[in-house]
Amino acid sequence: MSFGGPQWPQEPQRQGQQGQQGHGEQGRGAYGQQPGGHGQQGQGQGYGQGAGGYGYPGPQGGAPGPYSGAQGGGAPAPFPGAPAPGPFPGPQGGGGPTPDWSALADASASRARRKRLLAIGGGVLATLVVGAVVATAVVATGKKDDTAKNGGGTPTAPASPTGSPTPEPTFSSVAPPPPPNPKDYISDPKKDRAPLTAEGLFPGKKLTMDGRPYTKGATSATANCAAVTQGGLGTVLKKNGCQKVLRATYVRDGVAVTVGVAVFPSEAAALKAKNQATGGIAPLTGAGVGDFCRATVCLRRSNAIGRYAYFTQAGFTNGKKVTTADRGVFRSSDDLGTFAFNQIYARGKSQASAAAGAPRQ
Repeated sequence: MSFGGPQWPQEPQRQGQQGQQGHGEQGRGAYGQQPGGHGQQGQGQGYGQGAGGYGYPGPQGGAPGPYSGAQGGGAPAPFPGAPAPGPFPGPQGGGGPTPDWSALADASASRARRKRLLAIGGGVLATLVVGAVVATAVVATGKKDDTAKNGGGTPTAPASPTGSPTPEPTFSSVAPPPPPNPKDYISDPKKDRAPLTAEGLFPGKKLTMDGRPYTKGATSATANCAAVTQGGLGTVLKKNGCQKVLRATYVRDGVAVTVGVAVFPSEAAALKAKNQATGGIAPLTGAGVGDFCRATVCLRRSNAIGRYAYFTQAGFTNGKKVTTADRGVFRSSDDLGTFAFNQIYARGKSQASAAAGAPRQ
């Protein structure tokens, strides 16, 4: 496998015919040098001075050696540790000392061993490279398969200590239902099943509205709706199916207010009773509160929410009649009417919250 550029380990470059150089263009030396060795002007030179190979001048005739230049043969270049060869015969055929053939044979054997070691090292390196490529391909293939299996990119959780895979979270495509509406629970008697008492609807001994404190007097609850009314209100309640009336009286600054809550079988019945109301709820005395709103003018109001209609009667504890200029009486009537509304709505909210927290069937 090639990674570009010269490969390692390298072997010495061989020079060819005149004008043909290794690893370069025609007419250029090895690695882009001009013909000749490392800056010398010559023809067919290789890595040295003159016409010989590796720094030894070669003869003008004879068969070319394995690393000879283009002009003549020469002896192989010595390797480290080999004895230097003696002078070679000159070009005119003159004799000289006989070469040390034993040293040359040892050098040749050393070269052969070096080549074998390089070949073995190259094979091992190639095997390691191929193994790394194959391992990379296997890992990449496994990652691709795992991604496809898990929905295109969703990370998988690590395996649990027991070796079993950790289940991935699932999400329902169905939108959760909206939270229950409190008004539904105070409008339908099948849902409005919580206990209903006077003390539960009017708790405590005191009441504060917008910083204005009221003291609670007596409370009462009855199924005889007409018995706790004045004027024509009893007839209206009975005609629309009134089931129960709960009352409480509150006092502040000489003004007493009785609030009464009537329960009906449906929202429609409560709304009719509110629209048809005439007369008023009867004042509730006792628990420190004397008679009021008898044989005098008092402020009467009515309203409804869900299957509940609520009524207020407010007047002075000293029997004085109420006029439009008595803002304190109107304010107290508003406070107790708002309190009754809040208590009825809180009843629906409590039941709706309990239903939302209950397990689904």
